[in-house]
Amino acid sequence: MSAAQHDLVIEQGATWSQAVIWKTGSPATAVNLTGYSARAQLRSSISASTAALSLTTENGRIALTTGSGLNAGTITLSITATDTAALAAGRYVYDLELVSGGGQVTRLMEGVVTVSAEVTR
Repeated sequence: MSAAQHDLVIEQGATWSQAVIWKTGSPATAVNLTGYSARAQLRSSISASTAALSLTTENGRIALTTGSGLNAGTITLSITATDTAALAAGRYVYDLELVSGGGQVTRLMEGVVTVSAEVTR
């Protein structure tokens, strides 16, 4: 499986959230995320040595819906208004990785993040 290309827009100074559902198979069914963790980083370029922002299940910026219910397989990325205000307006790159309890890493999404400048302060 190759990572899905999905570009994002984050409004500087605003609360931001994006939910995605991980499905596999034919017919597609939601992946049970029990035992998984997730991580994502925004960087000014792929080769940038430091991340502009890190999102993880551990720091609460990524939430996983576990089990097999209605929202199974849902991965929700969230950034507070304070944190988006601290991002410089411009273009970043990102990817989103899911790590199984057994340590298998799946890069689910990747792309460009555009942080649009806040006018109201």
